[in-house]
Amino acid sequence: MDKILEGLISSDHSAPVKRAIVKKVVEAAENDVTEEQCRALFTLTTRLILLGDDPFQKQIGLQVLEAYARYHRPEFELFFSKDFVLSLLQQGYGELKHGDPAIVDYIHCCLRLLISCPSVLDTFSVIKVEVLRMVCERPEPALCVRISSLLSDFMQCIPRDKSGILFCQQLVRTISCFQCVASEERELREYVSQVTKVSTLLQNIWKAEPDTLLLSLQEVFAIISSTDPSFDPSIALASLVQHIPVQMITVLIKSLTTDQNVKDATMTKALCRMIDWLSWPLAQHVDTWVIALLRGLAAVQKFTILIDVTLLKIELVFNRLWYPLVRQGALAVLSHMLLSFQHSPEAFHLIVPHVVPLVKSLNSDGLPTSQAFLLQFTELIHCMMYQYSGFPDLYDHILEAIKELPKPSEEKIKLVLNQSAWTSQSNSFASGLLRPAGKSETGKTGLINLGNTCYMNSIIQTLFMATDFRRHVLSLNLNGCNTLMKKLQLLFAFLAHTQRAAYAPRNFLEASRPPWFNVGSQQDCSEYLRFLLERLHEEEKTLHVLQSAKPKVVSLANTISRDPTSPASSKEPQDSDLVEAENQSADDGRTLIERMFGGKLITGIRCMQCNCISEKEEPFTDLSLAFCPSASSQGSPKAERPSEEAKLLCQGSVNGGSEAPESGSASSAAPNIQYEPVMTTEPPLAVPDLVNYFLAPEILDEDNAYFCETCISLQRAERTMKVVSAPKYLILTLLRFSYDAKSHIRKKILDSVIIPPALRLPVYAASTPVHCSSTNSSPLQVDSPESSENLAKKLKSSQEEEEEGKVKMDEAEVSEGSETWVQSVPYMLSSVVVHSGISSESGHYYSYGRNINGADGMQCPGGLPPTSDDSANGQAASSLCTSEQADVSAPSGLEAKDWLLFNDSKVTFTSLQSVQNITNRFPKDTAYVLMYRKQELPGSGRNEGQTANGMRASAEPPLQKELLDAIIEDNKLFLQEQELSARTQALQAASSSCSFRPNGSDDNNPPGSCGPSGGGGGGGGGFNTISRLVF
Repeated sequence: MDKILEGLISSDHSAPVKRAIVKKVVEAAENDVTEEQCRALFTLTTRLILLGDDPFQKQIGLQVLEAYARYHRPEFELFFSKDFVLSLLQQGYGELKHGDPAIVDYIHCCLRLLISCPSVLDTFSVIKVEVLRMVCERPEPALCVRISSLLSDFMQCIPRDKSGILFCQQLVRTISCFQCVASEERELREYVSQVTKVSTLLQNIWKAEPDTLLLSLQEVFAIISSTDPSFDPSIALASLVQHIPVQMITVLIKSLTTDQNVKDATMTKALCRMIDWLSWPLAQHVDTWVIALLRGLAAVQKFTILIDVTLLKIELVFNRLWYPLVRQGALAVLSHMLLSFQHSPEAFHLIVPHVVPLVKSLNSDGLPTSQAFLLQFTELIHCMMYQYSGFPDLYDHILEAIKELPKPSEEKIKLVLNQSAWTSQSNSFASGLLRPAGKSETGKTGLINLGNTCYMNSIIQTLFMATDFRRHVLSLNLNGCNTLMKKLQLLFAFLAHTQRAAYAPRNFLEASRPPWFNVGSQQDCSEYLRFLLERLHEEEKTLHVLQSAKPKVVSLANTISRDPTSPASSKEPQDSDLVEAENQSADDGRTLIERMFGGKLITGIRCMQCNCISEKEEPFTDLSLAFCPSASSQGSPKAERPSEEAKLLCQGSVNGGSEAPESGSASSAAPNIQYEPVMTTEPPLAVPDLVNYFLAPEILDEDNAYFCETCISLQRAERTMKVVSAPKYLILTLLRFSYDAKSHIRKKILDSVIIPPALRLPVYAASTPVHCSSTNSSPLQVDSPESSENLAKKLKSSQEEEEEGKVKMDEAEVSEGSETWVQSVPYMLSSVVVHSGISSESGHYYSYGRNINGADGMQCPGGLPPTSDDSANGQAASSLCTSEQADVSAPSGLEAKDWLLFNDSKVTFTSLQSVQNITNRFPKDTAYVLMYRKQELPGSGRNEGQTANGMRASAEPPLQKELLDAIIEDNKLFLQEQELSARTQALQAASSSCSFRPNGSDDNNPPGSCGPSGGGGGGGGGFNTISRLVF
């Protein structure tokens, strides 16, 4: 077989012929082959992989090797022995040297094939020694990345104990030798990616072996403090900073600044190189460490170092302000250096010539992020000109450039300057990252972004603000369970009661992340919401089944301990408690997800030849609303319309919503992304327009004709969709993308959509019509072409549709000979998830939530009259979804507190007007997921005002003991952290005010940002530098 393969490779046959023969060779791997033949094949394929003349030969070698190694593992185990691995790593292979990345890739591939074999342990031992030797040889980034990838997949190959400490130190030394020679953006991206992968390996080792962290940091300081003129360490060392726990700042800085063995020259060199790290695009917390070190030096009165470093580096720090990706961190360091340098104007005057060009540049780009930054920058400049007055020749042109911007008051300037001096007793300016951050004035808790997890944070906050759902979850008796609902309950409890400003939902992320979501990648929040609701629904259904299979005596025993306040409830860890607790308020057997978010649709098809009707009922948890074609495309690709598949499969957890279209998932990358604002004179769409478009009748004709079982042929038919059961919480997803199959361009629809604070959803309650076929009809045809009459109907405004809809409904009732009553169910806006970015493939999510005190939606909102059952008056309500002009005015000073803005860790007050005008103010920020809460009709609620455990809906349920203990323990830990910070500061000089920020850091900004690259307002897309490497 090896002769055949070798002859094939050297032949002149075309590539398709070679592939066909290779396929036969691979299929023959299942047959019996002698050991000699296997060894010959393994030798040949190894040569092809390592020494192949072209990628085709390497691919063939890898394909055949994997096939025969899989079916003939004992023979491959003998071939890929530890001696063979040792020879590869020490002597190389043929013309390849031992340090060639291809050899490491080959070993990595073979280890995957032998992972379950006992002999692989011996191979691991060999690799442990060899990787340490290779790292000591200072490999290039390409080889170091291959080594890191191998060790990340096979942690058993990482040296341990003393060798592990030495390995970490040498890896730090290796990173310090990574010099960037990139001249193009693509090469720069590759370099940054390589450094990030290697530093991630160190992070994983530090987490697994905490003892290696401190010694590694000592090695970092030894490198950056070196005064050897022949060695200039790489800026890539900045990539390690983000992996150092922020909580260690105080202790490490104190130890460093009080160490008598550290000379002034080495400290100056180290500080200068740390300031250089501000240029590293992906480094987080560099400014935090730089400011902490500056403060530490001031505390021990090493003013000479501070003066030298400030004068040497102040212009470099200022130059970093030109780059949006590192601008915010550079401003924090610049502010501290300038405001603390109060004995002379020398440092400030070094940057004065550069101020006006920067101000003009920030003014001209017009970005909200730049304007927000400009306000901070001009405040700093005003402080410095106040401090060093008497230089009108230097300051006149600056004052002219910033005359339109607000000026801080004299009292504020004095306060800032007094707090910032080196000799000040309260050195607190620009130290926000170092102070323990308390909750915002809203009293709500933020969620820390764990790396592109704003999609999860926005959904969690949206569900948390669904008050009825939150209270039901918190009232469940789940003691001893380890279900996803239990984790959600614990997360809700922390959001409601923790003293921290922001909580890190790491455990919930790991438990709830869909398996196809790549860790650290941007994802679609709508897809995550459907997956989460489906998981919770299926989990509860499974518990229902398990409970029904148990003896009834167990169920009776469980019902005794439903009260979460009873001692017995905390001692009996029964998974069935979820089912039991919910059955108290849901005797129909529906799950909590069905009762909170579940509704029902009926899809009916009427044959226009024989008038026979076929109907099919489908549950849903959300409605995916496409844009009308004229609204989203004028000479541009046609918007994806709500086909049958899109309407039904997107309907959430009950019917397998994971198959829904992925409108914003970063995993479905498009070849081209384009942004073209469309100018139109048509009135803006409103949410009811999109709902009506979703529910509008559709003609099945021509290629999409309907097969009528009565006519036994394809016929022209009309398809209709009706909501027959309204959910308590109505979730609406706006499909904000359009796709052109010809040009393969996927665009985000940036059209502004009017979001009414209240709307009425038509819900049908019809007498059973005469059907010509079964309600469980055959699958419906999808993606029917638009007929002229469909378009004529669907493109009308809401008011025209409402007027014509009343007439047509009356005609339909007469023609069908049966009464169809429509009830207009009122809904109030509860939450809005906003996507910020010009592309559907990337961006940032944040959410708005209605700030509710007391019962969630039990009272009719202002301007929305109480609704009675229209059918009781013998009249049918409108069959169209309509908006309500609710009175959203509030007393003076209260309006801004009606709504909350959740932007990862940051929670602020906002208003309904801000929610409704978000796209007008920031064109790249568009509403994506809306949640409306149903307003109960008078007397319609069977258990109105009651929770699952009999609690009043107007009050939060009491925390169960297990939840209460967890929160008390965490709050004690938080207070201990604050106390430790205070004690550490007391041990330092009185002028030092270093502390640390709990729970890590999340450098998020106002809407439109995610991570350090963002800014205020409507940013969050459109970066054409490596800023988009960070979400």
